[in-house]
Amino acid sequence: MIPARSFRAITVHQLDPLAARAGITGDQLLELRAVATVLPFRTNSYVVDELVDWTAAPDDPIFRLTFPQAGMLSRADLAHMVDLLRRDAPPTEVRQAAHKIRMRLNPHPDGQVGLNTPILGDRPVEGLQHKYAETVLVFPRKCQTCHAYCTYCFRWPQFVGEPELRIATDDIQALRSYLLAHPEVTSVLITGGDPMVMSAAALASYIEPLLGIESVESVRIGTKAISYWPHRFVTDQDSTDMLGLFERVTRAGKHLALMAHFSHPRELEPAAAREAIRLIQDTGAVVRCQAPLIRGINDDPAVWIEM
Repeated sequence: MIPARSFRAITVHQLDPLAARAGITGDQLLELRAVATVLPFRTNSYVVDELVDWTAAPDDPIFRLTFPQAGMLSRADLAHMVDLLRRDAPPTEVRQAAHKIRMRLNPHPDGQVGLNTPILGDRPVEGLQHKYAETVLVFPRKCQTCHAYCTYCFRWPQFVGEPELRIATDDIQALRSYLLAHPEVTSVLITGGDPMVMSAAALASYIEPLLGIESVESVRIGTKAISYWPHRFVTDQDSTDMLGLFERVTRAGKHLALMAHFSHPRELEPAAAREAIRLIQDTGAVVRCQAPLIRGINDDPAVWIEM
């Protein structure tokens, strides 16, 4: 029996004591705070309590995966932000400096917003990306966050306070109309952010309209929730409703896959994570793993063999 627990987010306001717990103080702490001023930091009590090995921090792989790292910014940008924080620069100046750095980081490379935003009639369908002939990506407006942020994440534009950078939609009818007009699309990938931050009812509002579209053969959900908040599928208030939604998808004859981002074998060790996988698979859905190679986290063949 997996005990229930309440989700508690941890943000930059709690960074200092946790960094100190990892032995990070002084100039190193200032560097972490500088990174968190430019790129978003968010973790939660489950990650902190169950996944991070504090005896090995700051070199622990889960700590490196979820807490700011100085190497996330160039040396020049890091030094500039550290200087602003050290001299207690006005908040407006700090925000402006962070904005300039974000824009130089090329948040939407290769013109992906303009080139991949689909057109229905003569109007763009905002919040969708049609990069490959058979696949449409959907960015629900209600999942513009995650249970925790990874330090390698390239979706940070969804999370910072820059609304013009976000890709998001709540126009479900436009999604359905586009798919009906493009029968070559056989797969819909629901992404974000993490769709599993939504309620079961909110996620259903995006998925259930797809079930009657014959050309849509598979629904994929990109999520890190099995790693960062497995209670979403086990003990959360609407976890049973979420699993029921998965069952409705598979009963409708659609292939349902949770694209789980497992970066390190420790994410699979807790009993809650294993129970979440079992419950998801019992609905007829499948769980697939994807992850990049990340320095100091899984850039060792032994890690992949174990995982």
